Amino acid sequence: MNTDRAKIDSPGYRPHAALRPGADTGSQKSLPRTVTSEALFDGAQEIGIEHGDALYRLKITRQGKLILNK
Repeated sequence: MNTDRAKIDSPGYRPHAALRPGADTGSQKSLPRTVTSEALFDGAQEIGIEHGDALYRLKITRQGKLILNK
């Protein structure tokens, strides 16, 4: 499902450029990549996510919460 890759790399995608020091070692760890739900869903209420051999469904509920189902 690489067809939506351009959407993830578009304005809704907010990379964390800042690095923060590690807890005890002083080493630097990068923060996770962040994507807005608006960019991810692109107006839809449900999307499919392929992970390995499984297909997951990510849904926005009527209350605006996210639910992930296998």
